[in-house]
Amino acid sequence: MSEFNKIIIENCTTKQTIYEYLKANGFSENYCRNLRKKEGYIKLNNKIVFSNAIIKNGDVLEVYKNPNCNNKILENDIQLDIVYEDEDILVVNKPSVLATMPTRSHYAQNLSGAVAKYMKNKDENFLVRIVNRLDKDTAGLVVIAKHSLISNLLNSGNYIEKYYYAICTGVIAENLVIDKKIATTLNELGYNNNKREINENGKPAITYVKPIKNNGSYTLCKIHLKHGRTHQIRVHMSSIGYALLGDELYGQKSALIDHTALACCDLTINHPLKNKVINLKIDLPLDMKNLV
Repeated sequence: MSEFNKIIIENCTTKQTIYEYLKANGFSENYCRNLRKKEGYIKLNNKIVFSNAIIKNGDVLEVYKNPNCNNKILENDIQLDIVYEDEDILVVNKPSVLATMPTRSHYAQNLSGAVAKYMKNKDENFLVRIVNRLDKDTAGLVVIAKHSLISNLLNSGNYIEKYYYAICTGVIAENLVIDKKIATTLNELGYNNNKREINENGKPAITYVKPIKNNGSYTLCKIHLKHGRTHQIRVHMSSIGYALLGDELYGQKSALIDHTALACCDLTINHPLKNKVINLKIDLPLDMKNLV
């Protein structure tokens, strides 16, 4: 695996610096700042330069993929269900009731710790970068960026399309578009209490719902998000009277399933470094599959 990403300079402006060019082409301020931390992270036409170097069309720019390596996540031995892997991206199938990131209540057992353990022998400088975090109860496909550059690119553009499957309470007979702003709720001390609500002062959020089948009491739906806010599917479906089965936060506990019936099963990645499309699809988790 090459440690550098090669870029042929195109459409640059007069006297444009490397920093200005990278920023104009979607690279984050954090990534550009980290490139300045160590001499040798930037090369221009095979010579080591700094981010203030002037470029011209046709120049060959090489930028270090992983300029910020500081992994403090506790490793664990949870077995990963790997769906796809290349030198830039790792995609795993996360089971329900497994936290994606370390929290106070899931500090030792979480997906990130398992990824850190898996990648340790592949890259001693590896830093866990989750591109699409799933709620603890939500199962399905999680994309992990193997280095800072791919993380920056995947988070700065529309490179990933995700489709979720949910079992909702009630009968949904036609396609729905839910366009309601979502805001974070605060407790009496003014702190985030990890719950969201529909609020006109919140952030824009659009959810597209396609019913697949129902049994008269529940409906299996395929859901696509435009924005991807925290708890967006759960909040939106609850707001129109179709809370997700088993969702204790926005609906109610169910005897049929011991967690929220939601899974990310379809995912398409337009790989920004390989110029190819990766289509991934997995089965519904067994407990959801048995219900439908």
